[in-house]
Parts: sequence; structure tokens; C-alpha cells
Amino acid sequence: MPISAEEAQRVLDKADCLHDRAAVAQALDRMAHDITLRISQRNPLVLCVLTPGIVPAGQLLTRLNFPLQLDYIHATRYTGNTRGGELVWIARPQHSLKERCVLIVDDIYDEGITLTALVQACRDEGAAEVYTAALVEKLHDRKTSYHVDFIGLQVADRYVFGCGMDYKDYHRNLDGIYAENP
Repeated sequence: MPISAEEAQRVLDKADCLHDRAAVAQALDRMAHDITLRISQRNPLVLCVLTPGIVPAGQLLTRLNFPLQLDYIHATRYTGNTRGGELVWIARPQHSLKERCVLIVDDIYDEGITLTALVQACRDEGAAEVYTAALVEKLHDRKTSYHVDFIGLQVADRYVFGCGMDYKDYHRNLDGIYAENP
């Protein structure tokens, strides 16, 4: 159900800031360092998960000082809601994944269903290796056994937004990570 900008502002005004801009920047620096060590010599193709991965991918890419190619993949389980549903495919990568090193960059590792499906789709397209990076890992039981390769920050099992994550299609642009207060 859509909300107004005023309602989105009220949610932000009551929200808890879990990680501020400085903490997010430190996490991205650490992730970039680890990614560079692991895949900088493998001619990686970076896949940004649209729409939520735009902010973390954009900030992460400026920290990766090695040759890479960029593309996107678009699949979602949320479509403006605060709870995930069935996976909906909107767009697959334009570059060939055959025999490529692929790095999928997303906003949050929550239940693991979407990311597991994206990794499998890349493997099905012939990727030689698939790595994953998520700015945030939500701490709770997963519905899959997949483990993300590069994690920036951890949050408790609350509804979070900012840094690409939305609250009913608002607040992706915030430079910190916030949790809703009911």
C-alpha cells in the first residue's frame, strides 16, 4: 500500500539510527579491501541488484581500483512492501556471464532467498565463479544455507532502511541505516 511523503518523514523521525554515515563508509572501505584481495586479478563483472543495490554498489565501485565491468540484474520479492513474496524477474544481465568471475552487489542479506536465486541464475548462465556482497546482513535464521562472501554491517532482525534499502519505496537515499519504530 503506497504511503505519502509526510508519512515516510514521520517514520524517519521516529526511527533508530543503527549505523551512521561514518560506519557505512568504514564498512564499504573494508569490503572494497577484501574484494580487491579476492577478485581484482580475475576481470570481474560486477552485477548491481536493482533497485536497492544502486546505493551500495555506487559507493563500493568508487573504492575498487582495478579493471572491472558493470552490469545489472533486477529481481525482487518486495515490490514496495515490507515483507517479501514470490521472486519476480524484471531484467537479466546484458553481458555474457560465460566463464566470467561475477560479483553480485546487493543492499541486504535478509532471508537469502533472492540472493540464492541470483547466484544460481549466474551459474546457470555459465559464470566460472560467483561472489556476493551485501552492505547489510540481518541477524536471524535463514531460509537458505547460502553465505555471502563480503558483508559490511550487521543489524538485528528489524525492518531497516537507508543506503539503498527502502521503507515503502522511500528513504533509499539516506546515508545511514535506520530501523523502524512501530
